[in-house]
Amino acid sequence: MSLAPWQQQRLDTALAAWRAGRLGHAQLLCGPEQLGKRAVADALAARLLCDSPKDQPPCGRCRGCALREAGTHPDFRIITFEENANTGKLRTELVIDQVRALSGSMQMTAQRGGAQVVLIDPADALNTSAANALLKTLEEPADNRFLLLVSAAPQRLPATIRSRCQRIEFSVPEREVALGWLASQGHPAPRATEALDAAQGHPGLADAWLRAGHLALRDTTLKEWAGVARGIASPLGIAQLWMAEPALAGLRLRFVADAAVALARGIAGAPAVAGLTPPADVDKLAAWFDQLNRLRLQLSAPLKHELALAGLLAEWRGLMATTETRR
Repeated sequence: MSLAPWQQQRLDTALAAWRAGRLGHAQLLCGPEQLGKRAVADALAARLLCDSPKDQPPCGRCRGCALREAGTHPDFRIITFEENANTGKLRTELVIDQVRALSGSMQMTAQRGGAQVVLIDPADALNTSAANALLKTLEEPADNRFLLLVSAAPQRLPATIRSRCQRIEFSVPEREVALGWLASQGHPAPRATEALDAAQGHPGLADAWLRAGHLALRDTTLKEWAGVARGIASPLGIAQLWMAEPALAGLRLRFVADAAVALARGIAGAPAVAGLTPPADVDKLAAWFDQLNRLRLQLSAPLKHELALAGLLAEWRGLMATTETRR
């Protein structure tokens, strides 16, 4: 699978450093979700573990490539969420036993005589004990040993870990680059433009929303949000409707949060579709936005979120009613 232009750029920079002997033993691939951090980490690992000369791309044919693709390379480990033996469900954090296992392997000679690579995704899911154990490994760098940490929330990692990593930063590409890539994925120009605007220039999100048909969900959500503001929809009813589909609840709140930001800035786009007027009290809108985002972060907790959301929507109605009164 080919990389997007902004992904290939990051990979090329990392490989140039590797060929020059300047690639640090720990790389932190960080930036917004769905910009291809894991794809670049996988591609970097593929090159580091390939038996071909350094100035060539991974061949896909050598023993190193075959073992990696089969998931049996003795010098390549992936640390991610594992199943909890007691509950049978995936853990929500990376635990110390996983890091201890990698620490032991990194102290041993590579079985194939080349590089050893450990990929941790998502690195920000390391719990405190696991992060402390990883720090010990970072403090003892060894030649030809590479740790690739993937994170959409690097601020959650301890500063002591971040300071010991070279950063491979991912950011939203320029608009024309994003639109060109969306076209290469088979999306017609009008829909690609609409999705990219909805995703605030983020091509990965735009692509995902187009493939899943989520632009229609966005339109419906914003109309319901506007209905609450106008007093034609019940805050509790809309809250129950949105929370009835847990898999989409966070996405609905994201659409509303993005629209609130756009509304505060008084720009065109989603709020204009909803037919709303920017509120007179932007400070109150900002405070409301913060509460909404906190609720988004709490959705994974086993709590009753309908009432909390209903309360926020009732506040939203009051905020917009005040705006109408001042007009």
